[in-house]
Formats: sequence, C-alpha cells, structure tokens
Amino acid sequence: MNSRLAPDPRRDCQEIVRHLATLVFPWDTTRSLELALFRTFASARIGGLLHATGEFEKRTGKRYDDTDLIISEIIENGFDSPRGASAIARMNALHGRFRIANEDFLYVLSTFVFEPIRWNRRFGWRRMTEFEQQAWFWFWRNLGERMSIRDLPDHLGDFERTSRAYEAANFGFSSANQQVALATRELFAGWFPAVLRPLVRSSIHALLDPPLLSAFGLQPAPRWLVWAAEHALRFRARVLRWLPRRRRPKLRTQIPRTDYPQGYRIESLGPPPPG
Repeated sequence: MNSRLAPDPRRDCQEIVRHLATLVFPWDTTRSLELALFRTFASARIGGLLHATGEFEKRTGKRYDDTDLIISEIIENGFDSPRGASAIARMNALHGRFRIANEDFLYVLSTFVFEPIRWNRRFGWRRMTEFEQQAWFWFWRNLGERMSIRDLPDHLGDFERTSRAYEAANFGFSSANQQVALATRELFAGWFPAVLRPLVRSSIHALLDPPLLSAFGLQPAPRWLVWAAEHALRFRARVLRWLPRRRRPKLRTQIPRTDYPQGYRIESLGPPPPG
C-alpha cells in the first residue's frame, strides 16, 4: 500500500483481500465461501444448470478443486498479474459455454461478498472493520467488471438488498438443487473418517439457514447440534484471539490436490468442452 496516499478500499482492495484471506482469516474464508457455494445451489436456474452438466455429481471433488483454484489464483495474485488474468480468462471461457442470465451472475458474485462478512460477524476471532468490508466488496465488484457483469451496485448496502430480493424471487425446492447440494455435502463428509460422517452431515445442516434447507429438501439439524456447532465455532474464535498471529500466508494454490498430483495448469482447470 502506498504510504503517501490515504488508504482507499477501492484502490487497495486487492492487497487487503489477499491479507484477509491468506493471513488473517484463511480457514474462515474457505468455510464461508463453501457456504456461498451452497447458497448458489438454492437458485432453481443455477442449481438446474449445474445439475444438467452432471459435473457436480460425477466429479464433485474436481469441480470443487477447480473452483477453489481459480478463485484462489485471483485472490493470491491479483487481477492483473499473469496468473490472476489467466484465471479470470479461464473462468470467463468456462462460463461462456452456457447461457447464464446476468442476474444469476450478479447473485453468485453477491454470495462471495456477503457470506464471508456474515461468517465473520458470527465466528470471526475479530470483526472485520468497516474499511475491510468495503475493500472486500470492491474486490468482488471489480472482479464482476472483468466478468462483464452488468448493473453492478456501487454500494455494499445496495448489493445486499439486490441479493436478498433475488433470493426471495428465485429460491425454491427442486430435485436438481437437492442433488447438487447432496453431492457437495458428501464431498465434505468424505474428508472425515466414516464413523464421523453422519455427524458432519448434520453439522452442515446446522450451518444452513431455513431457506437453504427448504430449497434442498433437507431436515433441520437437532437444536442441540445447532447450539453445539455455533458454540464450538465461537469457542474456536476466542482461542484464536490468544494465539500468536499467523506470519506466513496460507496459500490454497499450494495445497496438494488428488486430481492434480503433478500440479495444474490454469488453462486446463474446469470441465473439458462438451463432446
């Protein structure tokens, strides 16, 4: 950040988001963006499109890794770096295969703005400042411009109202939504030993709000588990306040991936062309 200039959330958003996502809240950022994915599945059009491709049910782990890597390349390297620009180009090329409504693009972008902010309010070891929230908003808004998304709001509050209005109009149960959500839930449960998987599944339900549970046709978690999950995450936050601060960034692009044992090329991320 240029010390000669007063900090500006719009100008400095890339540096601030990189700092928040890789040093300050790396684990929280990942978990909140996973919840953002669930939120997109609740839209009948988005869930229907993902189900129609078959990718989220047939190759759930690879689709998760590809999405994670593309987003992480952009966060870690910035929009205009060679790798960041390549990741944006790859994302746009993948989206360009489908007819996707602008309001659907706008909504997906909004989940990447608001789920991390909401998670932080509930479970962060410290609260994001208003300045950091504004920077978080401008990072994703600037990415939206590079995705050619139209009607991008200029204010955080306006974007949240747009996002909530979309949910009210588009959330609803469908078998496609359900199947994509269940495949993703099973991916997360599969990261744990078999004996713990029923608890993991129920814990995921505990973190989903009623509109999401309804859109996926899922039963709410028992009240005791909702209480336990929330208090466990808040206890984690209290412990982290007393621990030494992270000094080295946690880079998700450096995590070994089963689907990419020899590493990956950005240009190859995502499903192959149809046919």
